[in-house]
Amino acid sequence: MLYNMKDLLVKAREHQFAVPAFNISSLDIFQSVLRCAEELRAPVILEVHPDELSYIGEEFIQMMKLRMCNSSIPCVLHLDHGSELKHIIKAIHAGFTSVMIDGSRLAYDDNVGIVKQVVSLVHPLHISVEAELGTIGATGVSFEGGTSEIIYTNPDTAKEFVEETGIDTLAVAIGTAHGLYPKGFDPKLQLELLKEIEQATDLPLVLHGGSGNPDHEVEEAVRLGICKVNISSDVKSAYFQEVKHYMDKHPQEYEPNVILKNAQIAADRVVKHKLQLLHTVGKAVLYTEN
Repeated sequence: MLYNMKDLLVKAREHQFAVPAFNISSLDIFQSVLRCAEELRAPVILEVHPDELSYIGEEFIQMMKLRMCNSSIPCVLHLDHGSELKHIIKAIHAGFTSVMIDGSRLAYDDNVGIVKQVVSLVHPLHISVEAELGTIGATGVSFEGGTSEIIYTNPDTAKEFVEETGIDTLAVAIGTAHGLYPKGFDPKLQLELLKEIEQATDLPLVLHGGSGNPDHEVEEAVRLGICKVNISSDVKSAYFQEVKHYMDKHPQEYEPNVILKNAQIAADRVVKHKLQLLHTVGKAVLYTEN
């Protein structure tokens, strides 16, 4: 079942769970995410960054949409980190049910301006809009970008931003970074700041850079109002580490169904862990209740 983000996250906010948003860049990862979510009866968000969309192509998106429409669980097809209007228009034509317009690196007024433009364009089409205020950090190994210095989201500014733009979800900067953290680095979420932002705004909040943070902090962030957590590096890293491990031991192998079998299992393991961590397991039933 295809949903837009606003309709999906209403239930998450009401019942205090979060829905993971997994970045999709290959058939294996797409199948892993949807298979595990269906098995655990969990709603799920499948998101595609513009760079990923350029790689997998729009025909792949149509295949994803068909599979998601026929799924027994609630799904969202979301554009991740669209930074230009052309990304949004491409997503509209491809049939995405939700888009992110990321103007977080712009001056505040310019960020408001481009977000309002996107909201006015897509809301009549029943497509939801995510925006970002503040900046997510960068580890240097993710195409999703980020900045070397995190600019934390200001609660008062967040309230004003939400009211001015009419967005459906807000990605907040509370101390995460895109990509996997360097060995020995101990990331820490600013949970008191999150509490203030949640009290100042009246909509579902989004945590970007959700790979690598301590599980107990992520769980607490969900309790405090995070309704969507972006997951990319954790799944891809587990998948390709297993590919590398297999090829190191079997350098003469060339059959994909042999090489990738354990990689798919590794991806499944991460996907299921995230669904359990965010308390998403079993929540699909909420969307069938009147």
